[in-house]
Amino acid sequence: MNTSRRHLKSLDGGRCWIAVARPALFFIFLTLAVWCVGQTSSALPQDARGVLHLRVKVKLGETTKGLSGLPRKRFFLIKGSLEQNKTLIEAMDRQPLTTRECYYVRAGASTELINWLKENDCESVYCRELQSEDVEGPHAVREFATALTASEKELGNRQLARKWLTVNLPEKLRDGFYRERQNEIAAIIKQAEAVSGARVLSVMTDRNGSAYFTDLEPGSYTLSNIVGTEIGPNVSLWNCEVQLKAEDLATEKLYTISNRKDRLVKCVAVEKPLPVCTP
Repeated sequence: MNTSRRHLKSLDGGRCWIAVARPALFFIFLTLAVWCVGQTSSALPQDARGVLHLRVKVKLGETTKGLSGLPRKRFFLIKGSLEQNKTLIEAMDRQPLTTRECYYVRAGASTELINWLKENDCESVYCRELQSEDVEGPHAVREFATALTASEKELGNRQLARKWLTVNLPEKLRDGFYRERQNEIAAIIKQAEAVSGARVLSVMTDRNGSAYFTDLEPGSYTLSNIVGTEIGPNVSLWNCEVQLKAEDLATEKLYTISNRKDRLVKCVAVEKPLPVCTP
């Protein structure tokens, strides 16, 4: 049989050799060319980056069934394994925790304001737009009603005054708790970046409890909320080790965490009871 030895040069510079009968040469040549290109296109570039899809599912109370997504909560991704970040995690455990209720009780907030913040899971009065029932009527919050009166005197328009009444709230009631919490987080982030030499990434979960960390290189990471999250009667602190491997870069890596054990949960939070608040 009359044969011919030919080679194809793939896109990465490699060669695919064939030895075939001349009548079938064109068909096999075409098929092998497609295979060589396919093999090359599946290879990941050296600077490939990955995506971590975080999903936070929690049990909100002992009477609720199943797990629900945890919305509007911030999580952080710190370079390095749990062992490499051991000192940092110990610092998180040692930091004194002031819960939202305890802060506002000590700040002299009314029961109505504390309940309004709790019902909307708010750290400050800026978490949502105030409604008319929040400032007047039987369910009005005392601090809001007082600030509305002051704003109306200044602006001369009640509707406009309601939109701007927060400027007439005492600073400690307006956003004092939020700023205090951000200072605690910033101190831990500064320590983390000094240890790892890499920037700490952060995301906030959507209404379904999902968030995405993008542009990640392979390696070990510590996923954390840094400051405990209030969930029902407990405070939940997550410190989870996430391994992002080269094969994970081809698609997003799903990582589910919770405050309860479940089949799909990769990491369970450490829970502590909410402290008793004293004025």
